[in-house]
Amino acid sequence: MVTFTDEMTGRYEVLAIEGMGEVRLHDDLASLISVAVDEGGVGIAPWDVVVVAQKIVSKAEGCVRNLAGVTPTARAVELAEKTGKDARLMQVILDETVRIVRAVPGVLIVETKQGLICANAGVDSSNVPGDELVTTLPVSPDRSAGRIRRGLEARYGGRIAVIVSDSFNRPWREGSTNVAIGVSGFEPLVDLRGSADDNGRELRATLVSLADELAAAAQIVMGETGRVPAAVVRGVEFKPSESGSASLLRDAARDLFR
Repeated sequence: MVTFTDEMTGRYEVLAIEGMGEVRLHDDLASLISVAVDEGGVGIAPWDVVVVAQKIVSKAEGCVRNLAGVTPTARAVELAEKTGKDARLMQVILDETVRIVRAVPGVLIVETKQGLICANAGVDSSNVPGDELVTTLPVSPDRSAGRIRRGLEARYGGRIAVIVSDSFNRPWREGSTNVAIGVSGFEPLVDLRGSADDNGRELRATLVSLADELAAAAQIVMGETGRVPAAVVRGVEFKPSESGSASLLRDAARDLFR
């Protein structure tokens, strides 16, 4: 467990959800999470935020590709030679991509079908059994988050928020951090425009990504290894909403990286 201070509530906690085991195709993640939190004494209460790693969502939803069965196109072979990646992996990445942002030796940045800008379209082989298996992003992370949320709310009652998270690198910064790629049950942005700062000056451009902050906080206890694919964040105020994660995606007209 990690405890932080928060200006809205004074304090919040992040509790690891352990004991879920290996997730397989068609597993009910809400049920697996419920069993794990109940057996681990963590529990889930109204107004908790549950952060779930993209990797187990992809496994449960069948977003897994076997490179042994992939035949790369000429474009995949060309990009593989340019970036130094496996041509079969490159084909899987292209299948998930609508636009290539940057392709240089060792690096491929793309825009995914979900509208995310990230490395390798989120295709990843870490924490996946088998040498030739890779996961792709969930088809609709918001829908995935909503499915988990409905299952948890049916069991525990009250308002519960769910985030599907993934680790992204960021422009201008070294190191990856967890971000929200799917959101259900709360407004992911906190709009402070029009409010006053501590000196009474009007804030004109301050939008806080609460969803990304919660995802990053959860990552501290989830880690990249150790089979802790989810966490509960407790004690943070949020605005109920059904808007999903769309507001987190920057409009193309304001995207300086296009």
